[in-house]
Amino acid sequence: MTTTPAKKLTAKEAMLGQRRAGVLAHITSLPGPLGNGDFSHDAYRFVEFCAASGFSIWQVLPLNPTHADGSPYFSLSANAGNPLLISLDWLVDRGWLGGVDPSITAAEAPAYRQASLRIAYKSFAVDADAAWKKRHKTFCERNAAWLDDYAAFTAFNALHDGAAWTDWSPVLRDRSGAAYEQALADHADAMNQVRFEQFVFFAQWNDLRAYAHRNGVYLFGDLPIFVAHHSADVWSHRGLWQLDRAGQPTVVAGVPPDYFSETGQVWGNPLYRWAAHRKDDFAWWLTRLKTQRELFDLLRIDHFRGLEACWEIQAGETTAIDGKWVKTPGDELLSAVQLHLGDLPLVAEDLGEITPEVEALRKQFAMPGMRVMQFGFGGGPDNLHLPHNFATDFVAYTGTHDNAVTLEWYEALTAAEKDEVARYLPTSRVDMPDAMIEAVYASVARLAVIPMQDVLALGEGNRMNTPGTMGEENWRWRFEWSQLKDARKADLKELARLYNRL
Repeated sequence: MTTTPAKKLTAKEAMLGQRRAGVLAHITSLPGPLGNGDFSHDAYRFVEFCAASGFSIWQVLPLNPTHADGSPYFSLSANAGNPLLISLDWLVDRGWLGGVDPSITAAEAPAYRQASLRIAYKSFAVDADAAWKKRHKTFCERNAAWLDDYAAFTAFNALHDGAAWTDWSPVLRDRSGAAYEQALADHADAMNQVRFEQFVFFAQWNDLRAYAHRNGVYLFGDLPIFVAHHSADVWSHRGLWQLDRAGQPTVVAGVPPDYFSETGQVWGNPLYRWAAHRKDDFAWWLTRLKTQRELFDLLRIDHFRGLEACWEIQAGETTAIDGKWVKTPGDELLSAVQLHLGDLPLVAEDLGEITPEVEALRKQFAMPGMRVMQFGFGGGPDNLHLPHNFATDFVAYTGTHDNAVTLEWYEALTAAEKDEVARYLPTSRVDMPDAMIEAVYASVARLAVIPMQDVLALGEGNRMNTPGTMGEENWRWRFEWSQLKDARKADLKELARLYNRL
């Protein structure tokens, strides 16, 4: 008797075809020395925590290199990895770095990391064996489409002390002629340093991802829809954005007045010149998504509604009030992605002002949307963010990195609002954030994701980001292992079992 072999699941089916539980914690939020979390031993310990707690999904924020404010949504490259996330211990283990000084303060850490990476590259160039050097060469060749421009941008950016590329010397700003070719040759060492750092970043991430997979944990990334004006991408592909002859944006991205701001938000990112992207069949986007496919098992498109229409603000405006919606060819872009890269496991961040056209685009490409339970109260029972209105094709959250942590959110409610929450939640006592966590787990949404702050039941002072602000506290939140108890892991795993999320 012959049997039909089981159908092999696609990546999308494997990630989104069953009920799962996940945790949201950016790499920088992990414990450890040297100013921010990275790919060191604590990242591997976090994978073990996920497995022990019933989380098969670990969601992180974008991994790209940031500007001084630390925002991963306003990066220096759409493809490169943040060198501040590189584990120095990993370099020590391979003999390319002598050791790590545990006395380094958080303020000293960025410069110390950079100096250590320079030492490691010199050691690698001399001491690495043939196999490592071959891996390095192959990486540089495979990623040359974005890596060479990023290496040059980073070298010239350092030469100009981080000044906007539009203020660089004309030769470097405009990237043309024999003088520019000479500049590339003159700064070859600095560019090779950058290539080495990117090689190490991707090698370390691949090691961590392989370890996560061995423990039944999959990695969920985040793709900002826009890039920063001061970035390798805009500098090297000026024609793909709406810029004037001097290279300055003529219009910028943002969002209209909403839940987070009465005057909207002016993000400042240059908007795409979509006709140019169409002309080369969205090649820049395809390179970007190919890189992300190699990093993650699941990928969220941040501000998905921008693929249907962008809120366009005239450059120089201080508020977003006078912006306007301008149509974008998201259907053409996503069709090109499917044609060239396959049916990727993508999630749409469809929060904010969502029109029927945005919803139709999401459904056309079978992308799960998002629901955030904190947004469910204060309206009527038809509020889409209440669990009884969820559908299976959604990722459900108690809150996100842009919200107050759930305990802080709850404690800020009025007595009447707290009563509404209490009457809704299917528990005898309103224990926060656990009551909200259980409601999200119990929902029909296939994926339920809990921010690490809610896992730890933390309150005020533990927010990751406040949209529309540039405060120094944004993007800095970290936790300590002492905050996590073994009983908590067992309770979370039992909750995942109870609601069929294991």
